[in-house]
Amino acid sequence: MRDQRGESAAPVEPYFDRTPQPFGDGPPDPQVYDASPRMLRQRTVNFAAKRLVDMRYVSGLDRVTAERHFRWRPAVPPGRLGFRPAPDGEAELAAAQRRGDIVVEMDDADRRAVVRWNDTGFGQPVVGAAVARSGYGGIVLGLHESLRFDPQPISRKRAEPGRAWPLGPAVETPSAPPTDVVRALDAFFDRSTGAYGVLIATPERILCERYSEFGAPDRVTPSWSMTKAITCTVIGLLIHQGWLASVYDPAPAPLWRDPRAIHRLITLDHLLRMRSGLAFPVSHGDGRITVGFENSAVYQDAGDAFEAAQRSIVATVPGAVYRYINSGLNVLGAIVRDQIERRGLPYCETLYGLLADRLGMASYQHSADIAGNLIASGAGFATLRDYAKLGVLYLQNGMWDGERLLPQGWADYALTPTHTGTSYAACFRTNIDRLFPDLPPDTAWASGASDQRIFILRRHRLTVAVSNETDHPMDLLALNQLIATAIAAWA
Repeated sequence: MRDQRGESAAPVEPYFDRTPQPFGDGPPDPQVYDASPRMLRQRTVNFAAKRLVDMRYVSGLDRVTAERHFRWRPAVPPGRLGFRPAPDGEAELAAAQRRGDIVVEMDDADRRAVVRWNDTGFGQPVVGAAVARSGYGGIVLGLHESLRFDPQPISRKRAEPGRAWPLGPAVETPSAPPTDVVRALDAFFDRSTGAYGVLIATPERILCERYSEFGAPDRVTPSWSMTKAITCTVIGLLIHQGWLASVYDPAPAPLWRDPRAIHRLITLDHLLRMRSGLAFPVSHGDGRITVGFENSAVYQDAGDAFEAAQRSIVATVPGAVYRYINSGLNVLGAIVRDQIERRGLPYCETLYGLLADRLGMASYQHSADIAGNLIASGAGFATLRDYAKLGVLYLQNGMWDGERLLPQGWADYALTPTHTGTSYAACFRTNIDRLFPDLPPDTAWASGASDQRIFILRRHRLTVAVSNETDHPMDLLALNQLIATAIAAWA
């Protein structure tokens, strides 16, 4: 094209956006999930090392008990939009360990586990490791010898020693439960061999608690995705404090700076309700590339969980599709860390101080990743007495010791599903699909991968916390009957 003088002119339609953008240069490079056979084996041994470290050095089980409860979980590629592959090959892995092809080493002094998988037909051995550090849970090292951060002791605020539960740690010995409740407890524990314990409480006191032979009131137990409910509650608290504006605003993730990118259409609400559309390109060993919706890599990869989550691609229109993933919650974790550090505050102490320490959850700790991020999607630990305090906060509509911690109406927002086709709310699940047939449809709970739960029965002013070891079946019908019996006895 030429102007009136016959000289060349710039194209009317350039091939790229020339608008000056002070906030960034497009979305970050995508995180590609390597689903080659060797990397799946690497993730398998990494996760095994973490589970052993969790049981031995975080929950404090003896080695015999830990090894009895340990279950192999083979890593699988992320599932597609409507499919989540189930792990297959647990028996083969257990047989390989019995043959001596898989060797587990534990270093009690360093609180470290190393899993070595020798298979001459596959090539070089695959080795994965994990360590436990106080306040940081079990941390996946993979092939790395050391962490990429210095796990300094974390200063925690402790509740007054003599103050009564839930505001403090002092628990008055409950009266003997009614006979019907005792029978329901017996049935539950008889049919749930992985259960650490169960606790039933009102906002004022603990009504009943029972533990298995390997559980105890002071034993911290895994939460897995119950941690999502902690993260959701922290987001609500930051909104109430004015650090964040609204769940319906664009999610202010540190790496999502460019207003031209589709990531800027993702709101905090989308992340909390699993409707962000975030996914990973998956590179298979045979050369295929697929789109996968990540579920477990954060617990299997020795990497920066917050960076990896922000480097997700957007595979569906934000807000349009429900798909349960961990990436969205770790984007929220990155946002929380950014909000803390931009105010010049210490990250770990402030994160614990925002919620857990204000509720007197002294036993609660996140698991960290190798970069020192406190993982926001799962793998936290606490006692049942401390887990139940989160339930009490929601029974009291966000009030704690006379102070409002959460915005007015936050409990309704967090505990109410809004997306057709799922019972998922905002990091809590609900009973609208009658998974627990004898409980009210408005029952809600924080939920973990192996049936860890914190039930919130607002109509009856009861909370029930139950913990279970990873990959052990729990009899949900027996749990349903136990809670229904508790409602009849105490509500």
